[in-house]
Amino acid sequence: MARQLRAEQTRATIITAAADLFDRQGYESTSLSDIVAHAKVTKGALYFHFAAKEDLAHVILELNAGAAKALVAEVENRGCSSLEGLMRTTFGIARLAVEDPVPRAALRLATAGVAVRPPLRHPFTEWLEFATRKFTGAVRESDVHGDLDVGIVAHSLVSFFVGTRVAGRSLEPVGRLPRRVAEMWHLLIRGLVPVHRRPRYVTLATQLEREIRTA
Repeated sequence: MARQLRAEQTRATIITAAADLFDRQGYESTSLSDIVAHAKVTKGALYFHFAAKEDLAHVILELNAGAAKALVAEVENRGCSSLEGLMRTTFGIARLAVEDPVPRAALRLATAGVAVRPPLRHPFTEWLEFATRKFTGAVRESDVHGDLDVGIVAHSLVSFFVGTRVAGRSLEPVGRLPRRVAEMWHLLIRGLVPVHRRPRYVTLATQLEREIRTA
């Protein structure tokens, strides 16, 4: 039992070290030797758990997908409106990125063209389908303008959100991300939400940002 626990801890250490390096210097620029040194483990320990760098990348993408699904399930259980659910999910993803190198690395892997192994789906595909579903619900609930093309709006949201994170990596600390997500939503609310419903969602964006900053 103790040996198994140590093996699990070593595996987690290697994954965290790889995620940190993939996030900071990119997948192609990170070698297995870099990961061994950063994790402070032996090469034998690394190869016991992972045969290649690609395996580490796949595990990071899997872990990120699992965290995203858990976040969506948590939000769905709140029974909130479609637009609120979408907002809470984007802020939740931002919180995960601030707290954990794995989601940050997963984004960099996704934008670097690292292959996603089936049955895992590309995270951007998952996000686009989720946003489309939520905007469709928001139209039905009259929280956004009824003449919106939900496919275009969902694609714009995903591009805006991903772009905010990618640009932020080079421009400012990751702790700034919740503020940027709030700014994104303030702009989107102005363009998408009828005037009489805007105060609720402007207040929500400010509240969600504050919750991350004070957590």
